[in-house]
Amino acid sequence: MATEKIKVSCFNCGTTNLFPLGSQGKAVVCGRCKTDLPLPGTILEPAPQQVYNLIHSSSLPVLVDFYSPTCAPCLMMHPILERLASRRRGEVMVVKVNIDRHPEMAQGLGIRAVPTFVVFHKGAERGRQAGAMAEDSFALWVASRS
Repeated sequence: MATEKIKVSCFNCGTTNLFPLGSQGKAVVCGRCKTDLPLPGTILEPAPQQVYNLIHSSSLPVLVDFYSPTCAPCLMMHPILERLASRRRGEVMVVKVNIDRHPEMAQGLGIRAVPTFVVFHKGAERGRQAGAMAEDSFALWVASRS
């Protein structure tokens, strides 16, 4: 029986790989650079350089959540973001950037408020939304930009 495979992009080099869902906890590595791949549908907080690698090299759209752990609307959006990442696994990479830890990244991308969500595809910004949204509106907004 064939194992279902889902697209996922490598945080190290940005290459999109097919991730076998039946890997049962075994490490799955990038076919290009041999770095461990993230589990599809999970939200991770990669280092800034890894976020830039995804933004510029991933063939999948990348949704970046710029947030602060002390921001109530940011905390409210977290479960919505988790559900979206799970539903859209293989279609969109979802990452978070803590602006308190990485203010230079937020400043460099013109982030002025949290939460701010930005969709990138192949190095180009496809949309930006500041503030919390209802789950259905947020899902439609992401879908229209990815």
